[in-house]
Amino acid sequence: MMGRIKLRIFLPALFVVEVSFISFATQSKEIKIIGAVLSDFALEESSYPTKEVVVTGNSKAMERQHSPQPTTEVTNEFLNENSSTNVIDAIATTPGVSGMTDGQSITKPVIRGLGYNRVLTINDGVQQMNQAWFDEFGIECDPDAVNRYEILKGPGSLAYGSDAIAGVINLIPEQALPEVERKGEVLLNYQTNNGLINNMVHLAGTQNGISWSARVDNIMAHAYQNPNDGYVLNSQFSNFNADGTIGIHKSWGYSQFHAGYFDMHTGIIDGTRDSAGHMLQVFSYPDLNGGAPFYEIPTHQQLTSYTPLVINQRIQHYKLVWDNNLSVGDGQIKALFSYQKNQRQETNDPTIPDTPDIYYYSNAVTYDLRYVSPKMGGFDYSVGANGAYQTSKSMGTVMLIPDYNFTQIGGFAIANEKVNEHLFLSGGLRYDTRAFNGLDHWIDSTTQAPIDPNGPNGFHEFTGFTSKFNGVSGSIGATYDFTKNVYLKANIARGWRAPNVAECGANGVHDGTPVYELGDPNLKPETSLEEDVTFGINSKDVSFEATGFMNTINNFIYAKGLSSFADSTYGQDSINNSLSAVGLGSAPVYKYSQGKAVLSGAEIGLDIHPSASPWFELNTSLSYVDGGLSNVPDSMKYLPFVPPMRITVELEFHIKKICNLVKNGYLRFGMINVFQQNHIYAQSAVYDNLNPSATPFEYSASRAASKGYTLFKLGAGGQILSKRHKICDLYIAINNLFDKSYMDYMSRFKYLPVNLATNNVGVFNMGRNISFKMIIPFDMSKKS
Repeated sequence: MMGRIKLRIFLPALFVVEVSFISFATQSKEIKIIGAVLSDFALEESSYPTKEVVVTGNSKAMERQHSPQPTTEVTNEFLNENSSTNVIDAIATTPGVSGMTDGQSITKPVIRGLGYNRVLTINDGVQQMNQAWFDEFGIECDPDAVNRYEILKGPGSLAYGSDAIAGVINLIPEQALPEVERKGEVLLNYQTNNGLINNMVHLAGTQNGISWSARVDNIMAHAYQNPNDGYVLNSQFSNFNADGTIGIHKSWGYSQFHAGYFDMHTGIIDGTRDSAGHMLQVFSYPDLNGGAPFYEIPTHQQLTSYTPLVINQRIQHYKLVWDNNLSVGDGQIKALFSYQKNQRQETNDPTIPDTPDIYYYSNAVTYDLRYVSPKMGGFDYSVGANGAYQTSKSMGTVMLIPDYNFTQIGGFAIANEKVNEHLFLSGGLRYDTRAFNGLDHWIDSTTQAPIDPNGPNGFHEFTGFTSKFNGVSGSIGATYDFTKNVYLKANIARGWRAPNVAECGANGVHDGTPVYELGDPNLKPETSLEEDVTFGINSKDVSFEATGFMNTINNFIYAKGLSSFADSTYGQDSINNSLSAVGLGSAPVYKYSQGKAVLSGAEIGLDIHPSASPWFELNTSLSYVDGGLSNVPDSMKYLPFVPPMRITVELEFHIKKICNLVKNGYLRFGMINVFQQNHIYAQSAVYDNLNPSATPFEYSASRAASKGYTLFKLGAGGQILSKRHKICDLYIAINNLFDKSYMDYMSRFKYLPVNLATNNVGVFNMGRNISFKMIIPFDMSKKS
């Protein structure tokens, strides 16, 4: 298909323009735009985007094939055609990416075996400022608000500073509509396994250079089900999201404001069972048994309720973003600022059901200022500075970390050079500094309430400290096109990460475990050196890419048991710390220490999409990573939550017209095979309070290899027509087609109490789930 596109850009410069159309291959090219420009694009019939454009980690938008940093895009089409229950679950099978799950509501991103504060999330163009250090804290973003993802695999510290040492997840919203367009859509989604209901309304438009967007959506689900556990008690959740953007787009550039509010209420699964295998819920009534907690079998109404039970958490995230892009000659100045407030409340004591045991309240501001140069021959660059300031206060009855604040600023320079038609170079340098302050804190040893240092029963829970960290980041890489379709990439990058608040200042029992954790304010920053090599083919019939990587991290931070006596029960040295002064009893003590970690692996992707048969597509991928610590005991040599090898296969058939009522249909068959994980993290027995005498089944499971599994899925959909006009898009997706019972190694529930009716340990993942999704568009533009 030959198409001519008229482009009117108010910001004169050299742009990478990407053009896409349903059932045709996406194309992109560089165009010098000043005012109105006509350009021809020849689109070939295909379902595969042959030329992807990426922005994450680069000085400016560029073709993915010419970016040496390993970057993957997850398209809006993929998101619509697949079902998920949260914003990271949607991308958890992407090559090199996986998710550490806390049930269906929370999935923490893991890139190439690393997660927590080693993966940085960008949302609405700014760093998501939250409490990423904790196990049960996920990403505060609604999946309906994400148009597409870009995933940078490997150190992203050059562009983003600390916390991007493993990679970056960039959640990219939809772009502003062209002039005079006003559109909207309604999304309706229902899932059978968990009764998930998702409703969303989105409106947007642009008139006289003023663009605006508004969205309201809500997701709620009752407890999910599987063949082993039936309903998984207290896995229900709900989240509400509202966001809006308004901006002005003129010849000098644009300036826009974005505001968002996210509110999630989710249950916490503890897996307590009776001898018959029923999951039990905990209650406490003041007039019964003196208010002591007791357990009982839940009713069917409670299992299918959309309201979490007494053990739950609520997460609220508020965000204001001011985004500016100003024309300076042929270059641009970008200025991006945000204010974010994060509130996390966890209630796990049934005797005080309305009082959060854990309550973290933080405020943060971020800023990003940079100059992006125009193309000068084949050369362009970007220089700037970005950083953040955050304060956090604990307002609950239990404290693991002190109140704190930190300030970080970093300056960087990134450059790209097109040497010739075959060779492209990219690289840069960055320097960061972070000042971290942990605040002094005294409590009453009998009530644990904050008190004056000179008060009665005073206990000095946290000693104030100040830590300063500095880091140098950099990367250098090249891509070489042997032909326009065959290429080779190589990249070497250094990243860094400052210790988080728990690693610096923890002094208490890690919630949900018997482990007493101690931080160390004298820890050094982690530094990494990663090498990536990629060979790729990108043609009209076949796309293939194979990447190998090696990541060496010095001063890697991990929790290490303190040696006092050999404790054969737990299989490592530990000490018993009697904390009767504050009512915490005895616990093995772990202190954050440092060592050397090495991770290596590969990702392979193959997509066959014959141009002569555009109705057919075969996609398969392989992900493998292995990671461990050097010079440590065998019980600690493998890192936790390093995913096992995974293979995915999808066969898709495209049907341009099914009948007069349906066009652009598709039918997809998929399979995912997850291999057995032999390199398990043996310290899980300690953190899950397992030992051979009291919990023999669970202890044995924590020391054995995690079994692999194979799942199948189906998908179908298309555009529904009325009088030749589209009235909606319909998507049907069936996950776990054969309702298989399986336990994923990345689940935090794999060692929960044994089901004595089956002798199976832990809580299993979701069974068969059928998703029905409908997106109804409507056009509010004035017709001339």
